Amino acid sequence: MREQYRTTELTVADLAPEPVEQFTRWFKTAATNPAIHEPNAMIVSTATPDGRPSSRTVLLKHYDEAGFVFYTNYGSRKGGELAANPHVSLLFPWHPLARQVIVTGRAVRTGRDETVAYFRTRPHGSQLGAWASHQSSVIESREELLARYEELAARYPADEQVPVPPEWGGIRVVPEAVEFWQGHENRLHDRLRYVRVGPAVADAVREAAGADEGEAESGGQGVAGETHWRVERLSP
Repeated sequence: MREQYRTTELTVADLAPEPVEQFTRWFKTAATNPAIHEPNAMIVSTATPDGRPSSRTVLLKHYDEAGFVFYTNYGSRKGGELAANPHVSLLFPWHPLARQVIVTGRAVRTGRDETVAYFRTRPHGSQLGAWASHQSSVIESREELLARYEELAARYPADEQVPVPPEWGGIRVVPEAVEFWQGHENRLHDRLRYVRVGPAVADAVREAAGADEGEAESGGQGVAGETHWRVERLSP
């Protein structure tokens, strides 16, 4: 099975000055393409400290200059791996456009206020599901999961506020590099990658954590200097 991609060239001159702005351009195109279902779906890849990888599809819920945010159970496999090894990769596979975006960086938990604010926007059933599912744990049957859900539904009817599970929250991926991949004929694809050159991503992670519980440890210090990006072309 082979397909020839017939698309327009992607040049450095075409790119926005910052990767988030360029991501916004491509995301808007993907979001308005009827062939792409859930354009915010991304493959999140994590690894254990000894390098054993795992991947799964997760929905992007927010992004800005600070990073890309998704929500999960911190006790899940990805949550545990990110706690032990914060290096992470995100892949947006927009196949109908012959495009991919690959984000590599470090993960930091969002602040509790940010988590609560997002949790309140979720449908009531999804809020209950966050309590019912001990994500990644082994269960005897689907009936066991449904029984937990029904018990929670009785405890928290639709007109009652569901508390945010203590082990559930956001993950912000602070990017070290963002690659924009455009497919072309004969495998002569365009691969243009933004690479952070200042400040160090560790400082950016501290800044991202500065508004949450990590502020006490970091002293609330911001990043000295502006973030700059180098753009490089990769061979396909």
